[in-house]
Amino acid sequence: MRDAVMKLDGDPEKINPVCPADLVIDHSIQVDFNRKSDSLQKNQDLEFDRNRERFQFLKWGSKVFKNMRIIPPGSGIVHQVNLEYLARVVFNYDGFFYPDSLVGTDSHTTMIDGLGVLGWGVGGIEAEAVMLGQPISMVLPEVVGYKLHGTPDKLITSTDIVLTVTKHLRQVGVVGKFVEFFGPGVAQLSIADRATIANMCPEYGATAAFFPVDDISVKYLEQTGREPETLAYITKYLKAAGMFRDYNNIAQDPDFTHVVQLDLGTVVPCCSGPKRPQDRIPVSEMKTDFESCLGAKQGFKGFQVAPERHSTAVTFQFSGKEYTLGHGSVVIAAITSCTNTSNPSVMLGAGLLAKKAIEYGLNVKPYIKTSLSPGSGVVTYYLKKSGVMDFMSQLGFEVVGYGCMTCIGNSGPLPDSVVEAITKGDLVAAGVLSGNRNFEGRVHPNTRANYLASPPLVIAYAIAGTVRIDFEKEPIGELYCYLAAKQNVSLLKSLGDFVQNTMKLSPPESIKDAYVLLNLGDSVTTDHISPAGNIARNSAAARYLTERGLTPREYNSYGSRRGNDAVMARGTFANIRLFNKFLDKQAPQTIHLPTGDTLDVFDAAERYRQSGVPLLVLAGKEYGSGSSRDWAAKGPFLLGIKAVLAESYERIHRSNLVGMGVIPLEYLPGDTAASLGLSGRERYSIFIPQQLTPRMTVDVELDTGMTFKVRMRFDTDVELTYFRHGGILNYMIRKMLQN
Repeated sequence: MRDAVMKLDGDPEKINPVCPADLVIDHSIQVDFNRKSDSLQKNQDLEFDRNRERFQFLKWGSKVFKNMRIIPPGSGIVHQVNLEYLARVVFNYDGFFYPDSLVGTDSHTTMIDGLGVLGWGVGGIEAEAVMLGQPISMVLPEVVGYKLHGTPDKLITSTDIVLTVTKHLRQVGVVGKFVEFFGPGVAQLSIADRATIANMCPEYGATAAFFPVDDISVKYLEQTGREPETLAYITKYLKAAGMFRDYNNIAQDPDFTHVVQLDLGTVVPCCSGPKRPQDRIPVSEMKTDFESCLGAKQGFKGFQVAPERHSTAVTFQFSGKEYTLGHGSVVIAAITSCTNTSNPSVMLGAGLLAKKAIEYGLNVKPYIKTSLSPGSGVVTYYLKKSGVMDFMSQLGFEVVGYGCMTCIGNSGPLPDSVVEAITKGDLVAAGVLSGNRNFEGRVHPNTRANYLASPPLVIAYAIAGTVRIDFEKEPIGELYCYLAAKQNVSLLKSLGDFVQNTMKLSPPESIKDAYVLLNLGDSVTTDHISPAGNIARNSAAARYLTERGLTPREYNSYGSRRGNDAVMARGTFANIRLFNKFLDKQAPQTIHLPTGDTLDVFDAAERYRQSGVPLLVLAGKEYGSGSSRDWAAKGPFLLGIKAVLAESYERIHRSNLVGMGVIPLEYLPGDTAASLGLSGRERYSIFIPQQLTPRMTVDVELDTGMTFKVRMRFDTDVELTYFRHGGILNYMIRKMLQN
């Protein structure tokens, strides 16, 4: 949850000496994701009641550690609180000045880059080590310059710009690189606009998306209550250090590894989906694009619905009235996430659209689950003061809380009659959200199509009730208002024993005769690996909870049970949209190769564990993309997965695998599972030498006699140290015990 925040202020006297490749970070944030979806007051009451012990522990920590702060629940999403309140931009330590920097346990930590503070997301495992005094280690990245020029149309929102940038940079390829924005177009963007673009950095794959400080940055600091003397030394220091930017002065443009550019005048209103943030669609083409996806082969842009079923309609009863659902019907509409709810232009735009809709007698159908989760209380304040909050509430967009909501899967259940209608017609129902992630199974298990859109467009599609509409040619229609109820329940449990309780350091061991637990394709996200939505009633996790006396209503979500290792292990690879080549379909299951039985992934892993057999995962490109979830590494570790063999990795997930002692193996250039003829049914032995070096190649031998080479993605000597210790937690514990 992004409202219980730990921020560690840099103390130069406490900084450890580091090698040149290490980075010392001035502050870090820890994120607690235990937020529920309901009306604001009920949410906060429930949260304090259910998490009293957690909050007592955090409050205790704030008293015993001098450099730790707790931002109380209900204050806002951590990234906006960071912008409005926490960020220093420049530190003043007894007259010694140095730039602010940040790491945080959420991939969207990069939002602070919009204010000129270099920051990025790290896994929870790595952040825990930082908080214990371990410096950050990384390979120095390439820096890609992104030049903005031209003038955007007056109807263009920051969301339209960021979705355009996301698609562009995914095509360019910036994974593991820094992106710095420059050019005269930047001077036309507010800090809120820049923060929106920086926030979605993980969606285009970069490590950071940096906007150097300029006059607009300083003006924002003044507007958010920073003291005049603070503004003075920030400006003076950055100018003296050559870090203060005039975006209209071409002489100040830096030299970059590579430069790409965007004419802001070419940006059009758009959405992204139905399954990935980078799949941008102009709003004018939404209807035709969805209908094309409906019949296309199953994939990122396809649902493989037979042509004769494209017009399927299912009637159902809700609150005593009859309604009809079809393919493309909107059942979730959420103004949510840190990306857009922090931006006054799009939030007020949504409010003005709501005002016009009510004045013209338009409403939202009552079965559509609507919600509004602002970035902070400041947003609620200016929506109320501007007079638009009441209109948004009348359409069902009531404030439900301040934190991660629909964007991370915390939308709560849909009405039973809606779920039954979707299931009966096997419908491709839609969710529309102002979020940053729309991977399969993430938003809600019953919304197969999910579109990212600006807050005004969320309201427009909610009123229309379908994404199969061309707003330029078709009327929105007359709909009804409804405020959905959302519920969630929590249970806390002690974590399992992740660390070895021995001081003796054993040499690295080779992996012998491993079975492949899962044979996966490209773009497997952390949502596929470690889902954060509600716990399905037919899942391994549900069976575990039922055996302990809980009812389905009490199952809650994986996100709220992330402190329970038994539940999270059973939730690993439990996403219903996981495509496993062994099964040739989407299902949270796999084949137990020795017997040929089809089982839930956890149950298959448990059989292998009982037989003492190591496990391997095969994957394609961009393995581990999406949120920086440490459980996407902890879960596979608990399942007995010793290594992952993929074509490429997203940066944070690869780091998290290293942190848990799981070996990230990468095919050599030109090699893939297909080119090597791997079926995944072979048994694999990976030979690990005693003398290890970063990014070295090792031999893989199959039980068929075939051999090939792969690269071990331990990128630094520090990561090799973590691996030798069996993971970063083992390393830190041994280090502390030795001291």
